[in-house]
Amino acid sequence: MFERCEFLRIESLRRGTGGFTSVENNYNRLRGYIDFRGQSEIYRRGYAQGFALKHATPVIDARELIVGKPCYRTLTTEEKTDYDIILSKSVPAMTPVGGQASHMAIDYAKLLRVGIAGIVTEINEYRSALNLADPENIEKDNFYLGCLAALEGLIFYAKKYNDYALSLADSETDPIRQKELILIAETLAVVPMHPAKNFRQALQCIHFVTFCLEGLYQFGRPDRYLIDYYRTDIKNGDITPDEALELITCTCILFNDYISRGLAVGLMVGGRGPDGEDMTNELTYLFLQSIAHTRMIYPGICLCYNCDTPDDLLELACDLLGKGYSHPAIFNDDIIIKGLMYYGLPFDHACEYIQSTCVEITPCHRSAVWVASPYHNLTQFLLDVLADPDIDRKCRSYKELEDLYRERLGNAIREEVITQNKLQLERRLHGGDPLVSCFVDDCLLRGRDIDNGGALYNWIMPSFVGMSNLSDSLMTIKELVFKNAEMSLSEIYTIIKANYDGNEPLRQRILNKIDKYGNDSREPDEIVQSITEWITVEVSKYKTYRGDKFIPSLFCWVMHEALGRATIATPDGRPAGFPFGDGSGPAQGREKNGPTASVLSSTKWDHYPFIGGIAVNLKFAKSVFNEESMPKLMTLIKTYIKRGGFEIQINVVDREVLIDAQKNPEQYSDLVVRIGGYSDYFIHIGKNMQDEVILRTEHVI
Repeated sequence: MFERCEFLRIESLRRGTGGFTSVENNYNRLRGYIDFRGQSEIYRRGYAQGFALKHATPVIDARELIVGKPCYRTLTTEEKTDYDIILSKSVPAMTPVGGQASHMAIDYAKLLRVGIAGIVTEINEYRSALNLADPENIEKDNFYLGCLAALEGLIFYAKKYNDYALSLADSETDPIRQKELILIAETLAVVPMHPAKNFRQALQCIHFVTFCLEGLYQFGRPDRYLIDYYRTDIKNGDITPDEALELITCTCILFNDYISRGLAVGLMVGGRGPDGEDMTNELTYLFLQSIAHTRMIYPGICLCYNCDTPDDLLELACDLLGKGYSHPAIFNDDIIIKGLMYYGLPFDHACEYIQSTCVEITPCHRSAVWVASPYHNLTQFLLDVLADPDIDRKCRSYKELEDLYRERLGNAIREEVITQNKLQLERRLHGGDPLVSCFVDDCLLRGRDIDNGGALYNWIMPSFVGMSNLSDSLMTIKELVFKNAEMSLSEIYTIIKANYDGNEPLRQRILNKIDKYGNDSREPDEIVQSITEWITVEVSKYKTYRGDKFIPSLFCWVMHEALGRATIATPDGRPAGFPFGDGSGPAQGREKNGPTASVLSSTKWDHYPFIGGIAVNLKFAKSVFNEESMPKLMTLIKTYIKRGGFEIQINVVDREVLIDAQKNPEQYSDLVVRIGGYSDYFIHIGKNMQDEVILRTEHVI
């Protein structure tokens, strides 16, 4: 049965289409937008979305059971000429829209329950209740019209897929494949227009709508909203667990055909429900099992773990990690719920969250949250302080240095608050996403687009990169300047500005003799605790343009490499241009006392306020990972969770394999590694990032 999945996996890897842009889609969306001149911005955007879907070309590849992906065809000569005119004359006149979109999960349960037809009915009921003599309702009506135009295109597109599947069936000579194509057509005759009737239809529905949304939209909690369909089909004998797993895997593989490499998209399973009980069920296991059959960068499947999670589920997760698949990441369900409630969510909302891409937490189908907006380079602010020619006079003590640092970081936070709020204003005036707004609470009820504050939660979550490098740098300064008086602050800055040229013995001493974060050492761990407490308070001072909260995060995605590449050497011994620490754990190669000490250091400060995301990486040698290692890994994860850790992600791969993959990339096309909250193909990340992954401490367990 899973030979089909392997075929689809290999074909997807061969195509590598996820990194491409559908020129057809871009062209048609612009055509729709330009052709609908004279209408309000929000109506035009909805019309353009619907127009692009109506004119999209269906794609159904060999042996697929779940369908829907972009068409990457080349434009005709006539289309290309028209597109060039649009790009040269019309696009430059359009107001650019900054800020952020997607990074969330829509209301899949409602979609499956009522279908697009039910949502259209709901919108028409809201419209009929409007008194258009009231000026406030004109804007609402334009929003609703944009929603209807976008949904009309989605319905039309599904019908095109239905017709295309039937046409393929008519010309198919293999009777087995012909039946599969007819079943695909029959499925699309029901969903997404109407409520799903079975497990297959439900999977097809959520995939089809997600792919049409165009962005980093997560599947939310599919083991929850799909379980009734699965159990009914099992009871009626309409599906077997293996057949369901095959359908799940076919769906998961499709992510890789429309999401660009180097990003993050996925789903979560497990965790507590609105009644506080753990919701682990049959599908929780099947979605985890699909990891072994997909074995690609997408989707990022995550396990929400709490003290009531069954041990055999965690054992399955550890077994998958031990095989080197890089998924699942383990999230602390109780800590995340605590954090969401800390920011004001009721329990029934707080238990239904999603990792919006990497590790950023957003409430399912209720949010227009901006993640990692922006990234702050924590060490750069220290370098800026040290660059002051008068620094030695201004800082006679470590406390004075700390105060100067906090003042500079605080000013940067304030300036970025202003920038992000201006971007939210711009999106309100010039943005809009009527299609997505149809599936997000409470956009339809309020008659407001998601870019106009229609969602219930509208946080902005800045991320702070290089925490471990900052802590280790401050430890170095404490030791060399304020404790031993071996050199001045200006002398340290001169040395690092020269990238330790002529001072390699000092750099090695810094790296190997001064206490580092990640070794269960009091001083560096206290520095991290102090900084994180201060950041939490500082960020909470501000409100978003939409009237919501600023919430901090401490993850990096790829920014530890990008920011590190642009930053001179730092006092912690890191050379110029090298990546910063890859998350909220210790910097690469600096935890000398084993994984337990690393976990202890990483959990000495409160994680729950950092709902914007925390990623802690651990790497283990695959060559020593065996059955005896499993209980030890489970104990380590449980320790991390019990101590309040937010998220932990694990690479099990030998250093020798990574080095060989650098030399012979053609032999490792599907080698997946965990980066800073997401997974990527090792051979496709830059050498700097490859070196960073290799340098991470390889623990033996």
